[in-house]
Amino acid sequence: MHSSKREIWLGTLAMTPLSIAVAPWGFLVGAYALEVGLSPLEAQSLSLFVFAGTSQLVALGLMQAQAGFVAIMLTTLLITSRHLLYSMALRDKISPLPARWRYGLGFLLTDELFVHTPSNDGKPLNRWYALGAGLSFYIAWNLATLLGIIAGSSIPNLTELGLEFAVVATFTAMLVPMIRSLAIACCCATASTVAVLSAMLGWQAGLLLAILSGMFAGYLWEQVSEYLQLKRPWGTPSNQEEQA
Repeated sequence: MHSSKREIWLGTLAMTPLSIAVAPWGFLVGAYALEVGLSPLEAQSLSLFVFAGTSQLVALGLMQAQAGFVAIMLTTLLITSRHLLYSMALRDKISPLPARWRYGLGFLLTDELFVHTPSNDGKPLNRWYALGAGLSFYIAWNLATLLGIIAGSSIPNLTELGLEFAVVATFTAMLVPMIRSLAIACCCATASTVAVLSAMLGWQAGLLLAILSGMFAGYLWEQVSEYLQLKRPWGTPSNQEEQA
């Protein structure tokens, strides 16, 4: 098999578990879009051209609540702002590529693809592998949306079946392997706690507050640990343990 085709296939295989896990999420987006009042073509176009699961769900919810255009745009901008951080982290790897590759991989860049393209491993970007992973996930997402559109037009109350749990399950599966230090664990614990409390209290800015709180907690832990000379990944012995 040609090397590029092999790398595309390997990327597809690596992304398959997440593509399967995200299927109920895409299914929900398709069904929810019809419930909000979008036509089947508009609902599918949302996944074809926007391709941002969380932002799609939030935008649909705001549309159902009859929020204004500016409110919808600002909210989705806030949610997707993390992609700016992703692009900055991958900049050194992607910038040498031709424009068609930069634009293509930039469109396909999701949380899931970012997990499969480490930015700090010191290796050059395998663009064919990234293409296979990103494109297969894009196709899976749109197929799931299509199935949701088809089912949503024939199955009543489909959005009340709890399919949104797929969102939590997918992000949990991506997040857990990345918790490799106490600072990251502190960041995740703080953000999760603030997000839950904000939801219980009905705070509209809960998402933003959780993000900022988590970042600050992780940064503060890093600074305190460095000051106390305790900064090290989990499982790495301290200086005293090494001397013993």
